[in-house]
Amino acid sequence: MSRTDQLREKLGTPSKTARSKVEDYLVPFVKNFIARSPFAILATSDATGNCDASPKGGRPGFIKVVDDRTLLIPDLGGNRLFQSYANVEDNAKAGLLFMIPGQDVTVRVNGGVRVVESDEVATMGVEPEVYRADKNTDMIQGLLLGVDESYFHCARSMIFSDLWNPQNIEANRRVKLSDALPGTAPASAKEEPVCNETDELPKSKSSKEKRQ
Repeated sequence: MSRTDQLREKLGTPSKTARSKVEDYLVPFVKNFIARSPFAILATSDATGNCDASPKGGRPGFIKVVDDRTLLIPDLGGNRLFQSYANVEDNAKAGLLFMIPGQDVTVRVNGGVRVVESDEVATMGVEPEVYRADKNTDMIQGLLLGVDESYFHCARSMIFSDLWNPQNIEANRRVKLSDALPGTAPASAKEEPVCNETDELPKSKSSKEKRQ
């Protein structure tokens, strides 16, 4: 008997509600949640199981609902490591976890993926949608995800972590990580880490302002 089967025998099977919430398409609640979400985590693995989890951010709805069974994930210029895209070349599967600040419920979507070129992304009317654009905020390509599973995830982990507690958030904003976490940054780093060694984020500029 596998470890998973042992746990099921000991703890029981999922509730009817837990089982019935998983769908192979995007229900209206999930679509509306994604349209309001400014942040998601993209999980991928290569053919041998080596994993990567990559944060993705933008204005609410920056990941586009194409239809009931398809999402478009824009890929903007970044650190040029391309871990997620190297993984999907080997294993065309991905998972997404969507969050909305202040909301304890999250949304999960899993499915098969394929890379689309930037010109195809442009024909879909999608362009970079971010709050603080830098010189690398250009559309490199996109990732189309065909939905295998989508569902909301209960609030317990957020409640356990008290993630959105405004007092904790304000206190953390005042912490300089290079001082609070000695040894985690290069010895030469005097400022908080940025995406590339030559990049500096402007204080406030939208992607639309950048192109004007």
